[in-house]
Amino acid sequence: MFYYLYLKFHTEYHIFNLFRYVTFRTAYASLTALFLAMFLGPYVIRKLKQFQIGQYIREDGPKAHQAKAGTPTMGGVLINLCIILPTLMWADLRNPFIWLALGVTVAFAGIGFWDDYQKLRRRQNQGLTARTKFLLQILVSFVFGVILVMMTAGGLYSTAIVFPFFKRIHPTFAISALLRNSWTYPVAFLPFLAFVVLILVGSSNAVNLTDGLDGLAIGCIVVAASALTVLTYVSGHAILSQYLDIEHLPSAAELTILCGAMVGSSLGFLWYNAYPAEIFMGDVGSLSLGGAVAAVAVIIKQELLLPFIGGIFVIEALSVILQVGSYKLRRKRIFRMAPLHHHFELQGWKESKIIARFWIAALICALFALTTLKLR
Repeated sequence: MFYYLYLKFHTEYHIFNLFRYVTFRTAYASLTALFLAMFLGPYVIRKLKQFQIGQYIREDGPKAHQAKAGTPTMGGVLINLCIILPTLMWADLRNPFIWLALGVTVAFAGIGFWDDYQKLRRRQNQGLTARTKFLLQILVSFVFGVILVMMTAGGLYSTAIVFPFFKRIHPTFAISALLRNSWTYPVAFLPFLAFVVLILVGSSNAVNLTDGLDGLAIGCIVVAASALTVLTYVSGHAILSQYLDIEHLPSAAELTILCGAMVGSSLGFLWYNAYPAEIFMGDVGSLSLGGAVAAVAVIIKQELLLPFIGGIFVIEALSVILQVGSYKLRRKRIFRMAPLHHHFELQGWKESKIIARFWIAALICALFALTTLKLR
């Protein structure tokens, strides 16, 4: 919205030239999201309590968590609202990547909302079946990948993969260039579509698994989204991208504003979600944030950096995979409980200490991801 003020008035009033700069609009999108979340937070908490939208705690979890039963949940509605509105206010809405990333965010939020609603309706910590949830996530991710493939025809996107540390290695996911001029053109990109589905579904569920302690997931999202803000800006900047020898994506520069809004919204939500939490994000928040982070990473060609950007999410997801796999194959558990944060709880760590240490680990992972820009 504000970008159109620049287009209309910058020749008459020089002050509107400020809206031309991505850095200015990113900063104000972040601040808008932050203050909007902090302002609306008490109202949303009050309304959730009024409608008795409280958290149901898993019975096999740590006993200390039973005291959290009834805490208002579905706070992800607030998070998404405070991402979407500032983005619409400060971004150039002619940019297709803005709508694509917002579309993924809203779609995953819708899946999470449906899951949360089923939990409330059934009055237990079981919402959608795992199969239904996965199928919906795969569908959204597949559509996202198909749109990116369509953009390759117009030169707006490339399916080449960028490898960290190896600046000369850029393999493409197309099966054969010979298929590009035939009716079998989409078939050439099936490996790419499978890769995109894996990234988005994996990321959204990894954030969902991490969301088990007060402020843990949203704090890690602040770190990951901040790193993505830097990466997105650098990718869209002609001089910086050339200096760092990474692919220049001028159309992706506007996504910096979305990332900034994600940082601000997450910080504002953390104000109320920090230990002891007044509100939980629910699946509507965790699935949408995981999907948004993955969508931005795919668009700016940093898919292979995503495991470092969101290192804690990967570790949490791996702990669950290893635990389930070990129990099915050997009938033995590796951890006292999965995800990993519950293992440390059962070892006697205080919740606040686990959260702080996981935040520190998340920051280390994100900083390492940023160092790869120069270590190439």
